[in-house]
Amino acid sequence: MAKLALVGAGHAHMTLMTNIKDLIGQGHSVDVIGPGKRHYYSGMGPGMLGGTYSPSEISFPVQRMCEEQGATFHLDECVGVDPEKKLIKLKSGKEVAYDVASFNTGSSIVDDIVAPDSKDIYTVKPIERLFEGRERIFELAKKDSLSIGVVGGGPAGVEVAGNAWAAAQEAGANATVHLYYGKSFMKRAPDRVRNLTKKILEKHDIQFIGGEYVSQVSTGKITLADGTSYSDDIIFIAMGVRPRPIFEHSGLPYGKDGGLLVNKYLQSPKYDNIFGGGDCIWFDPQPLDKVGVYAVRQNQVLNDNVMARLNNEPLHEFKPGGSYLLIYNTGGNTGVLHKFGISFNGHRAFAIKDYIDSKFIKKFKPDYDN
Repeated sequence: MAKLALVGAGHAHMTLMTNIKDLIGQGHSVDVIGPGKRHYYSGMGPGMLGGTYSPSEISFPVQRMCEEQGATFHLDECVGVDPEKKLIKLKSGKEVAYDVASFNTGSSIVDDIVAPDSKDIYTVKPIERLFEGRERIFELAKKDSLSIGVVGGGPAGVEVAGNAWAAAQEAGANATVHLYYGKSFMKRAPDRVRNLTKKILEKHDIQFIGGEYVSQVSTGKITLADGTSYSDDIIFIAMGVRPRPIFEHSGLPYGKDGGLLVNKYLQSPKYDNIFGGGDCIWFDPQPLDKVGVYAVRQNQVLNDNVMARLNNEPLHEFKPGGSYLLIYNTGGNTGVLHKFGISFNGHRAFAIKDYIDSKFIKKFKPDYDN
């Protein structure tokens, strides 16, 4: 009998979590560590902000899913690992022993610019914060005018700005949305995608503010690097993401961004009983974008390799695959789609995204939670 620890109840662990009963049937014990009773699917988070989805529609009841199959669920967070003693260290002070561990601890938003004790500021991760932001928009909608600031000129900023606008429209607010994009807007996107995205956000009357990076965010105020400041009643932080600071100080091999270093088997090159997937890893064969599509693609291989390691069987190689479909939810059931040189925006783009995302939810969501 071996002890399996699933650290994080996220996208890349979904297949493993649905197979807990089989693992226990093989004689193994399973501990799952997650920060919440439910796990929210990040691809539909902006839609929750905009009112397209409810929180229950885009989340999985992971604690119940795991416990009903016989696993021990720890409502807690991992803060460190002792790979020699094979212990997971939790925020509560508890420790969880393991023989094999898999990490899917996700990422956190870069929020170093936020002043301490600031209010009405919402990061896009954890995803639940977007719903809190939505509720606050409705509370503030009674004002004569409402100003919403979104910091970040990448895909996350685009989706949050569009859906913050949608929430304000639904709330009946006299709202203005400012999108602070720094030196460049959607700099990694093809020109056509950038132009289509900007065009549809401009239809939502979103105002673009750029030329300088944001240097500080505090209650009701955004300050740029040149000292220029703007006032916003509610502010969303949608800048870059980075793995949670777990691996470097734990003595585990890590990548350039601090993520758990893994080989082609999604396995630590130093500790062959440690695996990982999703945003928290640095895939050594080639850098991977921090997008949910890779966590989804890693599901089956991560499941198969964890099971193989538990049973001393050969591992399978993870192949990231080719280009992936890009669709941004720009609010009001509109979107921007791009793949194979084909790009378009509008309601059809969002409908395709909704179909794909809903299919993923349906695949893993238990019937009792629908």
